[in-house]
Amino acid sequence: MTESLSGEIQRRIKEAEAQYHRLVLVVGPARSGKTLTLQQLAQRSGYPLLNVNLCLSERILDLTVRQRALRTPKLLDELIGTAGANVVLLDNIEMLFDRDLRQDPLRLLQRLSRSRTVVAAWPGEVVGIDLVYAEPGHPEYRRYTSPEALLVHREQAV
Repeated sequence: MTESLSGEIQRRIKEAEAQYHRLVLVVGPARSGKTLTLQQLAQRSGYPLLNVNLCLSERILDLTVRQRALRTPKLLDELIGTAGANVVLLDNIEMLFDRDLRQDPLRLLQRLSRSRTVVAAWPGEVVGIDLVYAEPGHPEYRRYTSPEALLVHREQAV
């Protein structure tokens, strides 16, 4: 299964080169193979793979809540920039949805993808033409209609 998903991601990466936002979102619920697929893709292609939760939390640990909200976009841009690649894979992005950070995760990823191709594992689902994170009523719930991103999605956990 991860072979076909990996192939689809590679096709979307090529397609993204012609887009304003060079953003590819690998969408699926927990345990749907997103992480394994990104790890295999990183090994085969040499694309850097970053664990956003781990890398970003290390950089904001000593900041106040207000400073975290203000500095998150720049810190994430620097983190991706240090990878020094035209294509960067991002996994474990849940931290970007934290209400204390006051970020719009999709817009943040779109900004990051204007100067490089960003492939991010999106823990959620595609419902019709909508991209969803969390359940309605959850404090981190997000729903985006027709997001400006290329989507590759898994329907179920493996």
